[in-house]
Amino acid sequence: MRGAVSLPAPIAQFPWRVVIPLTLLVAFGAAVLHSAAGGSFSPYAGSHLLRFGVFLIVALVMSYFPEDWARFAAIPVYIAILLLLMAVEAVGQLGGGSQRWLELGFIRLQPSELMKPGIVLILAAFYHTLPVGMIGSWRALLVPAGLLVVPMGLVLLQPDLGTSLAIAFGGVVVMFLAGIPQKWFIGGGLAAVCVAPLAYFFGLQPYQQQRVLTFLDPASDPQGSGYHIIQSKIAIGSGGLSGKGFGEGSQSQLNYLPEPHTDFVFATMAEEWGLIGGLFVLLVFGIVLRWGLLVARDAKTRFSRLLAGGMTATIFFYVAVNLMMVMGLAPVVGIPLPFMSHGGSSMMTNMLCVGALMMVERWNRQSTSAGL
Repeated sequence: MRGAVSLPAPIAQFPWRVVIPLTLLVAFGAAVLHSAAGGSFSPYAGSHLLRFGVFLIVALVMSYFPEDWARFAAIPVYIAILLLLMAVEAVGQLGGGSQRWLELGFIRLQPSELMKPGIVLILAAFYHTLPVGMIGSWRALLVPAGLLVVPMGLVLLQPDLGTSLAIAFGGVVVMFLAGIPQKWFIGGGLAAVCVAPLAYFFGLQPYQQQRVLTFLDPASDPQGSGYHIIQSKIAIGSGGLSGKGFGEGSQSQLNYLPEPHTDFVFATMAEEWGLIGGLFVLLVFGIVLRWGLLVARDAKTRFSRLLAGGMTATIFFYVAVNLMMVMGLAPVVGIPLPFMSHGGSSMMTNMLCVGALMMVERWNRQSTSAGL
């Protein structure tokens, strides 16, 4: 077309439609963290922006990996993360009553976070190699179940119930998208309901049992286990339509709200920015998740479709559970809000998911250009 502007290929192919909303969300998160630190970029906001910049580069580098590389890496990556989880049990660092981290000198690594995208990768590769005619066989269920149970067991030993549930969610979504018969999911759901009471009494730690009781009745211990969720609700509700103003949140500024920079960062934001700020956050997450679903829909191979769907589900799990948690709709399980909460492990996991989606999007574009 005459007069049309042709952009250079690197600019035209850059994933603007996800980088722009993510940058806006991270910048907004940095503003909230700046307020949570009492009006200082240190120690939260500055490191938050730095981590995003580093992991954005990692994601962009990932986007150039060929599909064959990703499939080939699935087994080595899975085994490597399992070995790291075993190392946590042997020499891991204690923190907050849990043994979840490895001190590597230059970084404090939480291997369980790596397993969230790792389980999606290995299951996508497995179902890609499984003949379509075997999708209804027991092999299609037992092998993935084994791949799920081993890391979940290691994570539960730390103990970390929230992360183990996140690993399970990503894996189950990939199994569902692969076409596993629905009767198995229904049977599994019924079995989970039957086992839940036993799991509560014999599988959960005392503090985890208390979290469930607190979720059911926060007012039963307002100065103890129910304090977090009560203060979170007060912060969210007191924000009103437009909030109290930047840096004017009494719940976070006066230290009434626990963990205002990590698990309860949404409550910190809602108190100062109100319903308008909350809707902005939900809108950006909606844009990012919609992008992930479109990437999965347009995928040309079984592997890329399952990979994109599983990575999108992993990000969704983070968002949904955190928002439900801070509003009292789910027990407090220590799941941070992606791209807003302060924390390197959360940023790493979610940016790896974004990088995988960028990678699949590039494969889609290359297949379209090749006429496939």
